[in-house]
Amino acid sequence: MSHSYRDLVVWREAKNLAIDVYRLSEQFPRHEIYGLTSQLRRSAVSVVSNIAEGQGRLTKGEFIQFLGHSRGSLVELLTQLEIAAELGYLSTENFNTIIPKATAVLRLINGLIGSMTTQSKAASAG
Repeated sequence: MSHSYRDLVVWREAKNLAIDVYRLSEQFPRHEIYGLTSQLRRSAVSVVSNIAEGQGRLTKGEFIQFLGHSRGSLVELLTQLEIAAELGYLSTENFNTIIPKATAVLRLINGLIGSMTTQSKAASAG
């Protein structure tokens, strides 16, 4: 396992995604500051934070659990981005830019979960 969460590609990409979400949501209507803007930002930060927290835990099982939390937050974020786009808060261009970044992070999380699960099964079988 990596020595630092900062060494993980998935953490770096999730952090970049969170920064992008913050920048995009700056353009949202002021009346959404405590609504959708806040929800989007919390979800995005939760994705990257759970990756970091999980990597800092003592066991692979705990890390996998936190990656699951991160995946859940990412799916929540994807849903909120769709709502923002349908409400006209996100331009089609911005939506079409952020969604592939989010789905790339989702693939990375799923890949890491799969890899760690396979390693855990192999270690317990051997």
